[in-house]
Amino acid sequence: MKKAAIAAGVLTAMCVAALTVDYAVMRRWTPLSDARIAALQERAQRDAALAPVLAAEQNRIAEFNRARRKRVNWLSLALIGAAAGFLSASKRVLAAEPEPVRKPERAVAQPAQSLVLKTAPAAPEFDISFVDRLVAQEGRTTDAAIPILHAIQAHYRYLPDEALLRVCELTEITPAQIAGTSSFYKRFRQSPVGDHIVRVCHGTACHVAGARQITDELRRRLAIPEGGDTDPTRAFTIEEVACLGCCSLAPVMMVDEHTAGKLTPATACDALAVKPGERT
Repeated sequence: MKKAAIAAGVLTAMCVAALTVDYAVMRRWTPLSDARIAALQERAQRDAALAPVLAAEQNRIAEFNRARRKRVNWLSLALIGAAAGFLSASKRVLAAEPEPVRKPERAVAQPAQSLVLKTAPAAPEFDISFVDRLVAQEGRTTDAAIPILHAIQAHYRYLPDEALLRVCELTEITPAQIAGTSSFYKRFRQSPVGDHIVRVCHGTACHVAGARQITDELRRRLAIPEGGDTDPTRAFTIEEVACLGCCSLAPVMMVDEHTAGKLTPATACDALAVKPGERT
């Protein structure tokens, strides 16, 4: 089946290449043939002896166009068939791959991605019952992965390992699928968020006005570690966003739902009421 998928893929590529070359040739040939016919028509009006030459040339061009349309139709049909065969064969190849063996205890292996599902039991204050209700509502199949992750993030404000482990225990969703989905979409967080979300605009206007210096100073004052976005006390989480829609106030940031503009690194820290060595 893999050979069939490869053959169909090669045929699809060949059809696309042939149609592309044909299109490029016709783009160049059509104006030239039109110019030739126009010139012959003008000459035939002055010399009637050229009328047979004009008619022969028109017939030749018409026959060429009919042959080209027929060729393009066949290539298009071949392309559709090859593409359908490629998709069908690829789907069968993927479906034929063996499922990973699961232990009876449904122990969860750590995926290669940054997300790590711990097997430690949830803390007493952790409300795992929300996940049970969520799974009952959204379903247990793999296509429910994204809705479940969105709901978990909305409820806990990030993706706790305990909640993700429970999802794997109750559904057909694998740890690898959760890790891949949660790392692909930037919206999902694998670490707890701070009490206050600070969104620093890094759009063009704010970037030129010094947004990078503001972000760096906030991270330094809050002692946010390299590679992280939340300070050790989990009071603030710093996010760099593309645009806040306040270009006239550049550089600008939002603290929760409050906007502060015309900032400098110092006034940005003042907007958080943060001083060196202090936490809000």
